Amino acid sequence: MTFESQLRDFLEGYEKLIVLGVGNELKCDDGVGPYIIKKFKETTLEDGQKLLFIDAQTVPENFTGKIRKENPSHLIIVDACLMDCEPGEMKIVDKHDFADIGISTHSMSLSYFVRFLEKGNDNLRIIFVGIEPESMDYADMPTEKVENAANDFINIFNEIIL
Repeated sequence: MTFESQLRDFLEGYEKLIVLGVGNELKCDDGVGPYIIKKFKETTLEDGQKLLFIDAQTVPENFTGKIRKENPSHLIIVDACLMDCEPGEMKIVDKHDFADIGISTHSMSLSYFVRFLEKGNDNLRIIFVGIEPESMDYADMPTEKVENAANDFINIFNEIIL
């Protein structure tokens, strides 16, 4: 199943969607989540009734209250993660497989974050979009391969949503 078809299947029938970008913008490809959220805010019409973009940086746990208040039907978490793939490769990672991948630099594990959000909300559907980093050195922009993957994700997303 292709990335696009997996994303399309996940988004089918969504009522309210939050896209949460996670990562450190000062560590090159680790900043791909916030990079994507900034691009979305420039190119995609945000509709508070159906679609919301959140730049969580390295502290997604600071947004649990906002996410619960918004009560989305679907949540997409986007972050750089080590998956033993080629740099820039994107994968949808099931929430149950978080323990098997190297999620980047966050104070709370994303698997714990997801379990916390799911408490009391059995209908919340969550996926994680991982993008394989090429570099985690200090730099304020993603590498070309990761930036291309980020733009591909945005284009695929917009094709499905719009």
